[in-house]
Amino acid sequence: MTTLTWNDQLALNQPQMDTTHQEFVDLLADADNALPGPEDRLLARWDSLVAHTVLHFKQEDDWMTATGFAAENCHSFQHQAVLQVMVECARRAREENDFEPLRLAVAELATWFPQHAQMMDASLAQHMAAIGFDPVTGQRRELAMADAEPITGCGGGSCGS
Repeated sequence: MTTLTWNDQLALNQPQMDTTHQEFVDLLADADNALPGPEDRLLARWDSLVAHTVLHFKQEDDWMTATGFAAENCHSFQHQAVLQVMVECARRAREENDFEPLRLAVAELATWFPQHAQMMDASLAQHMAAIGFDPVTGQRRELAMADAEPITGCGGGSCGS
C-alpha cells in the first residue's frame, strides 16, 4: 500500500491547483485501498482516477498554453506519458484480465506525483503568480507576455530546453 496522503509539502499555494492535486491524491488513495479487494472494485476506482487525471492534466496544459509555456515543454510531455500508462493499465485489466500493471502503477504514481508537483507544477504555479494569471478567469496582469517567447523545457532550471 502507498503512503501518499495530502500534506503541506504538496501544497503550492495556488488554490485551483491545490484542490485538483488534493482530489488526485484522494482518488489515488481510494485505488490503493482497493488493492487487496475485488478486482472490479479496483478497476472502478482506477477508472475514476483516470477520468480525474484527464481533466487535471488538461487544466494544467491549458494554463501552460495561456501563460506562455510552449506546447512542446517536458511538463506536458510528462502528462501525456503518465496518462498513456494509466489508460494502458486500465485496458490491460479490462481486456486481458491482467491487473499486475495497474497494481504496480498505483505505487508508482504515489512516488511520481510528489516529485512532479514539487518541481514541475510548482514552476507553473510560480510562473502563473509572476504574471498575475488568474486560472479562474483566464485573465493575466502582464498582457505583454502575449508577445513573449514561449517557455520551453520544464519552465524551470531542472532540465534543458
